[in-house]
Amino acid sequence: MKISNTDSNEKKVTVFGLGLMGSGIARAFIANGYSVTVWNRDVTKAASLLSRGAVLAKDPNEAIVASPLLVICVSDYKVTHKIFSSADVTLLKDRTIIQLSSGTPKEARSFDGWIQKLGGSALNGDILAWPAQIGSSEATITISGSKSVFEKSAAALKALGGTVEFVGEESGASAVMFSATMAYLAGSWIGFTHGALIMESEGMRADTFGNLAAGMSSLLAADSIHMGEAIQQGKFGDPESTIHTTALDLHLLVQHSKEAGISAMLPTFAANLFQLAVDAGYGKEKHAAIIKVLRHPE
Repeated sequence: MKISNTDSNEKKVTVFGLGLMGSGIARAFIANGYSVTVWNRDVTKAASLLSRGAVLAKDPNEAIVASPLLVICVSDYKVTHKIFSSADVTLLKDRTIIQLSSGTPKEARSFDGWIQKLGGSALNGDILAWPAQIGSSEATITISGSKSVFEKSAAALKALGGTVEFVGEESGASAVMFSATMAYLAGSWIGFTHGALIMESEGMRADTFGNLAAGMSSLLAADSIHMGEAIQQGKFGDPESTIHTTALDLHLLVQHSKEAGISAMLPTFAANLFQLAVDAGYGKEKHAAIIKVLRHPE
């Protein structure tokens, strides 16, 4: 079955997975005029969607048959395969599957190859938004896979977010970018909570720190661009702040944490990493030069 602008099935979609994100996806499709079929292991999660007009499939087979476009948003690719293990996978022939579950680049490539062998088409994507932002201009979705399949699915994807970015035909590309983003966010979240812990230990307010950090957003954005360019070009000289200077500051942060009687896990990790870079001879270079140490793990 081909999906085209003249196909009567053009605005039919099945959503697998009704967690917070999956439910948000289904609501966004309904709001944009799609006929939505849903499937979830726990059928009670479908109640609010059924009241909006969604149809509940009794099993994965019925969910596959219901629509030419299948959107999967479960916890990971392993759960996806578990779902399809109880289905007649020959039904995936001529279906377009948009996989929005979390996974590694290797899993994305494997999934794409598996769907192609079954005669279907796959796009692997990642959502850079909170569930409440799905369907709004605040949501960003990255997609990789066949460009022609992406172009046919663009209207449906646009219903889910204001920014839908095609990042390449290599099926794992979106997962690569998501993993890189998650690495950044994890560091940011841990760093913020340690900062809040410092404030708390000194009798100051965590929300005051939150406002301070928000005011630095433009500076941090510029620094991200600068670091990306430095790493891409391999140019780490002429720094405004060196690895050596920051290593000293981080050792003081370890000292402060111990003096305050709070966890020193984060500053100890960071100080040790920067010290490794200093010991390797990169002390006079930009912060981004710590990637030289990370490229060669022990």
